[in-house]
Amino acid sequence: MKTFVYLLIGSLLIVSCRKEFIEILPKSTVSIDGVYKTDKDFQDAITAAYNTLQTQYQNFWKFGDLPGEDIAEEIPNQAENVSIDQFNANSRLAIIGNSWQNYYRMIYRANILLAKIEPTDPTVVVNKNRHIGEAKFLRALAYFDLVRIFGDVPMVTTPITVEDTYKTGREKVAKIYDEVIIKDLLDAESKLPASYSGADVGRPTKGAAASLLGRVYLTRKDFVNAEAKLLQVTTMKYALLPNYKDLFDYSKNEHHSEYIFDVEYEEGINEGSGFPLQFFPFAKVIMDYYGFASGTPGNSGSPTETLFKAFDPADPRRAVTVNYGITVNGTFIPIPSQSVQASKSFTTKYIAPSAIPSDSKANWKVIRYADVLLMLAEAMNENGKTAQALPYLNQVRQRVGLPGYTGLTKDEAREKIYLERRFELTLEGHRWFDLVRTGRALATLQKLGMKENMTVFPLPLTQIQIINDPTVLPQNPGYN
Repeated sequence: MKTFVYLLIGSLLIVSCRKEFIEILPKSTVSIDGVYKTDKDFQDAITAAYNTLQTQYQNFWKFGDLPGEDIAEEIPNQAENVSIDQFNANSRLAIIGNSWQNYYRMIYRANILLAKIEPTDPTVVVNKNRHIGEAKFLRALAYFDLVRIFGDVPMVTTPITVEDTYKTGREKVAKIYDEVIIKDLLDAESKLPASYSGADVGRPTKGAAASLLGRVYLTRKDFVNAEAKLLQVTTMKYALLPNYKDLFDYSKNEHHSEYIFDVEYEEGINEGSGFPLQFFPFAKVIMDYYGFASGTPGNSGSPTETLFKAFDPADPRRAVTVNYGITVNGTFIPIPSQSVQASKSFTTKYIAPSAIPSDSKANWKVIRYADVLLMLAEAMNENGKTAQALPYLNQVRQRVGLPGYTGLTKDEAREKIYLERRFELTLEGHRWFDLVRTGRALATLQKLGMKENMTVFPLPLTQIQIINDPTVLPQNPGYN
């Protein structure tokens, strides 16, 4: 992969802060054509796209959770997080530029693979269909995230020249959904296997493509197609884990009956995640209790008191989601006040200490079965099938020992489903996007500083400056 992945300018607007990157192309002693010959060549190529996915999803919560009302940034020296939390995000933020680069790297790598694999002999490239399915799944995921984060973005589905990158403008969100995201996921679903074994476990499956497509339809308010696709997923042998806490017990296999697709991380081979430390308070007594032998906690992603109070006290998800300390031998020990400021709350969804800091086995759950059930309930309810929707909502509630709902009106059911998603999926990258797609973001968050234009983030300033043509790449309104 290293022989061609640094042909950066050909990967559409992936830039650094240095101007000179646009003036020269990195040289390679091996041609791209020479790389793509065998089945293993294509498997290695798709692995490079997964590596970029790992990088991007280390901070995906800053888009999916931090702008919402359920997560706060309590430590002032985390300037980037504070700016997102308080709706002061600007085009210069590192996460804005880095995320743009990461997603377009994924798209570039998928486009190259798809272009090179098309003429290959399937008797030589024996997993040809699977490679195509994986590439299209990842490209669809990248574009889905891009349009939800930035709105209109450049749409590129083939390798393009350096010159063309400067002329490739923003495309309408609707067109990207119709011509890339939905088509890619439908094709991926048709080509991907139902399951994997051995070292391939963790790659996207037919169920992952169908589930993500259901989310796409729901986001577009295409409730008829969302219902049909998500109902299909319920026939694919997924099941809720009996114990909610087991979802976040990293001593157990993360590829269980509720697993659909994760961003995979593994400790000890330089492929680990930083979630455990990132979401942990700077408090030695708490660190010792949970076995953090080294590393500096990030003090980030603090669940809010508003969220804590919204939970039913009988709901075991509250203790997993919001914590203010630890209980030792029946005695509660709160997060202590220190000279070094510590966050006031933390989640235990990512407690997986590792020998090397930020090298944890904790995955990021892109989509799991409880999410599918709640999306299905929402789609069915919007289709006027409230009575049929409630059993899917109730599966999620009854898993945690809460009573199911009966006799709700459509409007009542809608609010209960929205609320259940908050309780079930906090800090899994959903709250902000749920608020935006359901039209509740401004009403919910205006008191926290949100303005009408802030349903999308600004485009990176580096991209605006390099293209330097507002007719090709204009900034989102309100961020100039």
